[in-house]
This record gives sequence, C-alpha cells and structure tokens, in this order.
Amino acid sequence: MSKKNLEVWLRGPLPEVPPLLQPVTHALLQAQEELNEYLNDFPDYLLWQRPAGVASVAFHLQHLTGVLDRIFTYARGESLTEKQMQSLQTEGIENPKITVQQLVEAFNQQVEEAIVQLKNTDESILTEVRGVGRAKIPSTVIGLLFHAAEHTTRHLGQLLVTSKVVKLVVD
Repeated sequence: MSKKNLEVWLRGPLPEVPPLLQPVTHALLQAQEELNEYLNDFPDYLLWQRPAGVASVAFHLQHLTGVLDRIFTYARGESLTEKQMQSLQTEGIENPKITVQQLVEAFNQQVEEAIVQLKNTDESILTEVRGVGRAKIPSTVIGLLFHAAEHTTRHLGQLLVTSKVVKLVVD
C-alpha cells in the first residue's frame, strides 16, 4: 500500500514538528485533505443551503478557518484583533459573492499558518497557561492546540454530511 493511501497519522512523523505536536498536525492535515477532496466539485449555489435548519457548508468553512485563527492566537498568548472579531461576527451570514474556492483557499492558508506555528512551538511551553476570550478563561498551550485539532475534525464531519445532504436534497 502506498503511503499516500494511508491516513496522515499513519504516514509517519512530519519534519520539523515537535513530537508532542505531531497529532495536532496530523489531524489538521487530514482535515485539509478530506475537505479539499470532498469539496472539489461542490457548487457555489449550494454553499448557503441549510437542510433541516442545520448550519450551511459556508458557515462550517468560515468557522473552521476562523476558529483555527483564533485558537492559535490564544495559544501564542495574544488577544484577538479587531479584524478577527469582525470575521467572527460575519461567520454564517449569507454572502452570495463568496465562492467555495475562496473559502477552501482561506482554510488551506490557515492550516499552513497553523503548521508553521506548530513547527515553531517549543514543547517546554505546552503546559503554560493561556487566557481564552475577553474573560481570559484559563487553558494551556497544549489544551488550545488539541482543541483546535478536535474542533476542526468535528466541524469537518458536520460539513461533509451537510454537503452530501444538500447535494441530494437540492440538486
């Protein structure tokens, strides 16, 4: 069996990624591969469809990108910028000018930025406390990074199901 046919985590360690952060990186890369594969031919006109009132494919794509950006910001010990706050406010608000390609490219870019940050994260800081949100709810660097990976895979699953249902129901 070719390594390319294996899930990312079975392909071995990723260069330059600290050992304790390999699982986070594997999960993000797996999500990226699946998202790109399943949305390769997804039509723009179905982006905002909400079968049975569930979140749209567009929302999930925006949310995946936004959460990665926000959680990795907190992991660096930084507060959100005004631009990040504005992005959060627009997640899920229908905008017919947005395309599948734009949203997928934004997610891909965010995954690449996250991997750069993972490669540059010193394992000795993983248990350091970081504040989340305006209330500065305490978490740790590793807790935030793990949550980013877990959250990404959860929303990817929802996105994939929604995309299949929308294609069946609307098309």
